[in-house]
Amino acid sequence: MTAQGPIKAEFEAGGGTWRFPANQPLRLDSGAQLAPLEIGYKTYGALNADKSNAVLVCHALSGDQHLASTHPVTGKPGWWDRFVGPGKPLDPERHFIVCTNVVGGCMGTTGPASVDPKTGEAYGLTFPVITIRDMVRAQSMLIDAMGIETLFAVIGGSMGGMQAIQWAADYPERVFSVVCIAAAARHSAQNIAFHEVGRQAIMADPNWMSGAYLAAGVRPEKGLAVARMAAHITYLSEAALQRKFGRELQRDGLSWGFDADFQVESYLRHQGTSFVDRFDANSYLYITRALDYFDLAAQYDGVLAQAFVGARKVKFCVLSFSSDWLYPTPESRDIVRALNGAGCRASFAEIQTDKGHDAFFLDEPLLDATLKGFLGAQALARGLA
Repeated sequence: MTAQGPIKAEFEAGGGTWRFPANQPLRLDSGAQLAPLEIGYKTYGALNADKSNAVLVCHALSGDQHLASTHPVTGKPGWWDRFVGPGKPLDPERHFIVCTNVVGGCMGTTGPASVDPKTGEAYGLTFPVITIRDMVRAQSMLIDAMGIETLFAVIGGSMGGMQAIQWAADYPERVFSVVCIAAAARHSAQNIAFHEVGRQAIMADPNWMSGAYLAAGVRPEKGLAVARMAAHITYLSEAALQRKFGRELQRDGLSWGFDADFQVESYLRHQGTSFVDRFDANSYLYITRALDYFDLAAQYDGVLAQAFVGARKVKFCVLSFSSDWLYPTPESRDIVRALNGAGCRASFAEIQTDKGHDAFFLDEPLLDATLKGFLGAQALARGLA
């Protein structure tokens, strides 16, 4: 089967599941191999004649491939719908936009909830530990299968930003430009600590069943909801929480008990319960562990600039948010300094906002303008305008 065959068939549906046979395994950093491999993905727009307009958008921890499509589980608009469309930074009339569900995910890509062909049951904790680099390696397999040699841009926020700079480090000859938003070159001790709280909440749920809950016909919903609640606090800022909720009560007077008296409590509970409807608990364990393991400089003797030496022809845009305390601006500046040290061309902006880490999901006009301006300039340089 040629690369053009499946891409033409799948394009009409705007995506689907790409299946790699057992003789095309995904080789993991751990030394394990994953086969057969399935990758869930969505596409928007059309690949041009010389295949020079492809944009890969990488999602964050709790995201998936439904970038600008109605989510099949929640019925909500895509997580970056505001950035995709005619006249928007990612324009299907100009770009062929690809978004994949990461390896270890739970929306069509092989993960711990997938069936292990050796046993006929869900992998559970027998699924191999994955890394950000493994996620990127799987994406490169899909891009290969689509017959695309060079991506016009790789774009991502948070964990997606980590994937974007990993692309630049591992496949610099295959990337024309990179946009890294609200990310870091490695996970801090604080981030690892928050993730460990979430993982322990999941594993403390009696329904987790040592990871074999699917076979038992149950789900650790309470543990996963608590993990989501704890993580969601890190995505916001104190100013945003105060502005949105303050100490407002849910009802007149206090309950004098442990119901959700405050609006912020009700909000977090809603975030937790809605999350369990669309996410797998073991996927949460594996993806957070991949984030914790992320340290782009580690494979270059701790010198981050060395990771980008091969990417001197790539154009970079690094963006941070002033109120982001999950991946604060100094961590973005570290990336920029490393890029400068490697001789790469990089632009940087700290966007002033009180919306916290999740600002890249929200209405932030300066982010829109910056992203549109950078991609427009790179389109001219690429000859896409």
